[in-house]
Amino acid sequence: MLHRLNKGVIRGMYCHKAIHSLLLLILLWITAGVSHARSELPRFLDTVTAQEIFPTADKLGAPTGEPPVSPAYKNGKQLGFVFLTSDYVNTTGYSGKPIHQLVAIDMQGIIKKVLLVEHHEPIVLIGIPEKRIMAVLKDYEGLDVGKLVRTAQDHKVDIVTGATVTVMVMDDNILRSAIKVARNYGLSGLAPKRKQTGPVASVNPDINVIKDWQTLLEEGSVHRLKITVEQINQAFKDTGNPQVLKFPEEGNADDILIELYAAVVSIPSIGRSLLGEREYLNLQKKLKPGEQAILLAGAGRFSFKGSGYVRGGIFDRFQIIQGDTSIRFHDREHKRLHRLAAKGAPRLKDVDLFRTPADIKFNAVSPWKLQLLVSREIAPTKKVFLTFDLNYTAPKSYLLFTEVKAEESASPKPIWVKMWELKTVEAGVLIFALGILTLIFFFQDWLVKRPKLTDQVRIGYLIFTLFVIGWYFNAQLSVVNILAMFNALATGFDWGYFLMEPLIFILWGSVAAALLFWGRGPYCGWLCPFGALQELINRLAKVFKIKQVTVPWAIHERIWTFKYLIFLFLFGFSLYSLEWAERLAEVEPFKTAIILKFAREWPYVLFALAVLLPGIFIERFYCRYLCPLGAALAIPGRMRMFAWLKRYKECGTPCQRCANECMVQAIHREGEINVNECLYCLHCQVVYSDDHACPVVIQKRLKRERHSARSTSSENEEESAIKVAIKHKKPV
Repeated sequence: MLHRLNKGVIRGMYCHKAIHSLLLLILLWITAGVSHARSELPRFLDTVTAQEIFPTADKLGAPTGEPPVSPAYKNGKQLGFVFLTSDYVNTTGYSGKPIHQLVAIDMQGIIKKVLLVEHHEPIVLIGIPEKRIMAVLKDYEGLDVGKLVRTAQDHKVDIVTGATVTVMVMDDNILRSAIKVARNYGLSGLAPKRKQTGPVASVNPDINVIKDWQTLLEEGSVHRLKITVEQINQAFKDTGNPQVLKFPEEGNADDILIELYAAVVSIPSIGRSLLGEREYLNLQKKLKPGEQAILLAGAGRFSFKGSGYVRGGIFDRFQIIQGDTSIRFHDREHKRLHRLAAKGAPRLKDVDLFRTPADIKFNAVSPWKLQLLVSREIAPTKKVFLTFDLNYTAPKSYLLFTEVKAEESASPKPIWVKMWELKTVEAGVLIFALGILTLIFFFQDWLVKRPKLTDQVRIGYLIFTLFVIGWYFNAQLSVVNILAMFNALATGFDWGYFLMEPLIFILWGSVAAALLFWGRGPYCGWLCPFGALQELINRLAKVFKIKQVTVPWAIHERIWTFKYLIFLFLFGFSLYSLEWAERLAEVEPFKTAIILKFAREWPYVLFALAVLLPGIFIERFYCRYLCPLGAALAIPGRMRMFAWLKRYKECGTPCQRCANECMVQAIHREGEINVNECLYCLHCQVVYSDDHACPVVIQKRLKRERHSARSTSSENEEESAIKVAIKHKKPV
């Protein structure tokens, strides 16, 4: 029917085909270079000579081991090892991307050289000269890793003002990774950690006693760090730096600088006491296998939170240290609370909940410490830093001790397996709901002949999608999932990563199948919680007689391309930096409106409301014009194998009823349905089957009625003639 399409439609189709072809070419280009190598050590070794990273070496051997190291030689004798910090520890910095550093360590456990080989830290790229960062790295040359561990000393790093987080992360990466390498290879007297034998402690899940604040303090469930003005001034004075004396902390000696409390609230009794029953249950829903939860609460003029996490997503004033492992929290692992639930607890300014990443393997029952960083400005661009420790050990009364023999070594289940076990019920509910939706589509011809039932089914399903799939399950797909998949293809695909979220995995599987049958419509029209929110709000607006706006077709067919441009921009940016692309993907208000239920900083909430507002007057406004996820699904959706939506030859010429009533204006004036824009609401199929709505079917009904009327008239005339004949006793 190309001869019936106008020039604007043809241009639109060519545009979509061009976008489709472009993405296919990009996909081929990416997959052509797929590498399954986990370590990037070989790539970085190719960029340096042996002398650059290990000054006295003349040769670097091939990387070996897991995680890998490259042996360094001189005249055939091994001098030490070269390794990449990101192979051993989590090196994510402000940018959200790893900071890669090559470290050389000799056979005595002495660090010989550190090179910063790759990073994406914005403050270093556009603010702080990189030479200042490189100068800090020279301080590690000659550092004895074994001595650092044995004496339990803190390494004093020269923090560069303005790049605090970056330097802290780099320092932690170097030390933690060097300690692990030294343990693995027996350097500087360090030995690998042995598997624990004898009694092994674990959290006793059967102890659920609610206790008051004072009891929690006395038994050690809550630990405290208190620093007064006098103490902080004395601590800076003890550094021996005369400049710090010029800028003392003002106030009375006993004024509180900070009073900080810490507790492991994934221990049931402690969690229920401090969080309250409702918040504790919410926490249990969010905790994934391998994750633990720590509560931090504080008062005083100095906040442990700072403002760095707002600017860069990372909390830069404290870190958690357990053994050779450290944790710096990001905003995605944080939740702000209003108060402590324990009876008698003080009202504190900051009450915050943090989830430890599963891959860090934080042990709730092992001792750990919180290291608080306090700074003092001594010049416009220079600061002096001090650290204070809050040590924490879980009370033995909440622990369970099990005897473990040395030869016992059960292989732990992969985290994704534990996640599926944890989400069994939710997965079952979602699969059942997907089955119902599949039946709706397969038996749509029967359903659409019952307009009232069709409307009730749709409203009911949208309510389920919003409240259950969205606000309860938090199963909202995002364009970030697509960008992450492409990035995984380019850097080493791992099914375990994608299986970590069972509900998201199930939804993506259903989307992939639906694209072959119906295009983007099943997800965008039925399964997207944010889409359901938009449509339900618009239906309420219609109930209250709010006037709806019809976008002129000439404008509509041009601005629907915005979402494709947004997607292509995000996709192109992700090829450079996935983390920055994820931040730019905040153009999707899904996280704010669905995942966090609007409990977020006001700019995000304001943006989400601004996106929802036009939807009151223009049905599914965001879906039509701005959604990059919808655009990403529409492109492969063109490859669907079936055309399930029926049309008459009269559709478009002359009938425009379906086109006028389509909620997203996905039907062209010529009658063709644009599958890229169609949300599969089935309204056009209801009209198609309605003999009081569709002119084509109306005409068929009228013909039947006229034929029936003529037949009835003939029968009546014959019956009258019989009655007359009987009356006059004439033969019939």
